[in-house]
Amino acid sequence: MNYILKEIKAALSLLSIPEKAVFLPKFFKTGKGEYGEGDQFIGVVVPEQRKVAKEYFSKIDLGELSELLSSEIHEHRLTALFMLILKFEKSKDQTVNDEIVEFYLNHIQYVNNWDLVDTSCYKILGRYAFENQNENLLRKLTDSENMWHKRIAVVGTMYYVKNGFFELTKEFVTHNLHHPHDLMHKANGWLLREMGNKNETELISFLNQYYKVMPRTCLRYAIEKLDESLRQDYLKGRI
Repeated sequence: MNYILKEIKAALSLLSIPEKAVFLPKFFKTGKGEYGEGDQFIGVVVPEQRKVAKEYFSKIDLGELSELLSSEIHEHRLTALFMLILKFEKSKDQTVNDEIVEFYLNHIQYVNNWDLVDTSCYKILGRYAFENQNENLLRKLTDSENMWHKRIAVVGTMYYVKNGFFELTKEFVTHNLHHPHDLMHKANGWLLREMGNKNETELISFLNQYYKVMPRTCLRYAIEKLDESLRQDYLKGRI
């Protein structure tokens, strides 16, 4: 194993908390038939992973990062994604950014739990799609049969929402509004809520069209920040 990988893995191992290593598999649903089936944890909290990523991101290349991101250990993958984000954010070179996005897409099978998705996708794929006017990069993922790909697509539109552009979010939410998995209902509702934070009129318009047919979890997430009386009107179907 390359020395830099040994250092990173050793650093993470030293930060392991045994109680967290026991708790996290349950939290991330790693049991048989659950969405995180087979995922393994060593019990490192996120702030510590961010510190390790900040220390090593400039020292590790994409070839080495590939090995870390393909690890069976969840914290290895998340730390790898933190480093990839830092590389992308610090780069001023379009060629380097192209390579990072290609790397992300080529390793997308390892972005396979909700925190891995939500931490990384809009900061890399979402930003890249927005800045390069390449919505099809995300649109291909929302059409995938893989639930994580669909979540990457809709959460990836967060970068658009933060910049006041909502059409792609509405397109993806509508496309997967009736997806069977609760994690998609939560993601869709979350992005709608973020849209409402930027422009409540946009959210109200979308809700008035779809709220009676959207999954309850999605609706609850979407309306969380609305005035309580309006929330109750939506929950009780009075609009």
